[in-house]
Amino acid sequence: MSAPASAPSYAPESLPAAGGPSAAELLDFALRTAADPAIVSSLPLDPEGRTWIRLEGPGGSEAWLIGWPPGTGTGWHDHAESRGAFATARGRLTEHSLTVRLPSEGWKSLELAPDVDRHRTLGAGSGRAFREHHVHEVLNESPAEHAISVHAYYPPLPLIRRYSRSGPVLRLEQVERPADWQ
Repeated sequence: MSAPASAPSYAPESLPAAGGPSAAELLDFALRTAADPAIVSSLPLDPEGRTWIRLEGPGGSEAWLIGWPPGTGTGWHDHAESRGAFATARGRLTEHSLTVRLPSEGWKSLELAPDVDRHRTLGAGSGRAFREHHVHEVLNESPAEHAISVHAYYPPLPLIRRYSRSGPVLRLEQVERPADWQ
């Protein structure tokens, strides 16, 4: 399932949640920031590794400008209790996501049903909002072009859970805290 390259994604998961900016408001911020050439050009790009700059997000949110060299990605992960959004400023990103909400605790391995996978491609000027516990991976599948995106989360990320996936089996591999990426 792919969203049109020019259309922001306001799915049901972008509906407002109590306290702080809603996922839709985070998406609006990400889209506006991704359209600002001065901000986008301020990011130093590395030919081999992702680069990032922390931004001031709306309403106490955490925001990042991220550079994606060709062929890089995040791996499967979630943002725990944070809702969020991201928008592509340059290039094209692919998101693979799950439509099922996973238990937040008490498991190490789950077998997923066959119909839970979603796929979308987000070109420059398009974005995506999501609710808490959203499991996804984001990739720059281009063999030659850098991508740049803007990401925003509220509340600021308490942790990121990283997963491995083999067919229908999803395994919790690691829990990262803010000190691991700041």
